[in-house]
Amino acid sequence: MARFSVSGGDDGEGSSNHQSRKRQRLPSIDEDEETAGSSGEEDEEDDRQIESMSDDSEREVSIEEARRIAADPVTSKESSLSVTLLDPDVLDCPICCEPLKAPIFQCDNGHLACSVCCTKVRNICPSCTLPVGYIRCRAMEKVIETSRVSCTNAKYGCKERMLYVNRFSHEKLCVFAPCSCPVLDCNYTGYYKDLNSHVRAKHKDEVVPFVWDVSVTIRLDKTTILQEEKDGEVMVVQVFRGLHVVYVVVTCIAPSAREVGCFSYYLVTVPLAVDGSLVQRSMMKNVQKLSNEQPEDGFMVIPSYMLSGSSRILLGRGRAYGHA
Repeated sequence: MARFSVSGGDDGEGSSNHQSRKRQRLPSIDEDEETAGSSGEEDEEDDRQIESMSDDSEREVSIEEARRIAADPVTSKESSLSVTLLDPDVLDCPICCEPLKAPIFQCDNGHLACSVCCTKVRNICPSCTLPVGYIRCRAMEKVIETSRVSCTNAKYGCKERMLYVNRFSHEKLCVFAPCSCPVLDCNYTGYYKDLNSHVRAKHKDEVVPFVWDVSVTIRLDKTTILQEEKDGEVMVVQVFRGLHVVYVVVTCIAPSAREVGCFSYYLVTVPLAVDGSLVQRSMMKNVQKLSNEQPEDGFMVIPSYMLSGSSRILLGRGRAYGHA
């Protein structure tokens, strides 16, 4: 179920207020029949003049009120309509299931299709085989163009309202996209800054504290969760075991939003029985939830015989240029 607003609608209050406004007239004075002749005609003339003045005054007030409402953003916002869709798919193309955007076409039976799909189906409606792509559905185009929807991350703090067609692109980069706690058996999900506070408050003994651009010692025989001491960012060094090797992935628990920023790591493994060291320097991915699947890219491969030594990692904002 989706809720959206249609801007620029008239809720009818303005017209009802206008109709309910009464004309103010002076009470007529009844005189004796003997004096009602000429004075009665003068009173009727006065009433007509007063009524005309009242109408002019009323029109002036109505014009001023209309100008005030148009200039008042709060009143203008209140004029939009709130609509609840029981089936939000009606705003999507029934062929490609992507959000509809102008131009929108319909066949003679009223089946809709976006312009891209009209080309893909060779202008044959897949629902009824009638021609499609020649008749515009102006009504649906107007609905799409005037509809505003709330972000699905509103319950986590996002207050953005956008065109329905822009909803998915916004949500992919929304800073309020929910993130899941990386601690095993913890079901907490929320805004990434709230998640950072949650980890600090609830899992202090299960994380390794670190400071930006200062290396810390970690073990590569298990997954390690790290948290920055001041800013609170949560990083995870995941270890996946393979045949005589381990795959190491370093990620930040945060959405891929510009406001979050980017992070890097510098990982060094020094084995005991072999001269030399293994070094990996890379940018890390922002993920909203850890995956238990073996990674396909962005990992470091370490032979099992090198795990007997020590490993150090340096985490930084932006690109790391230091040495661990």
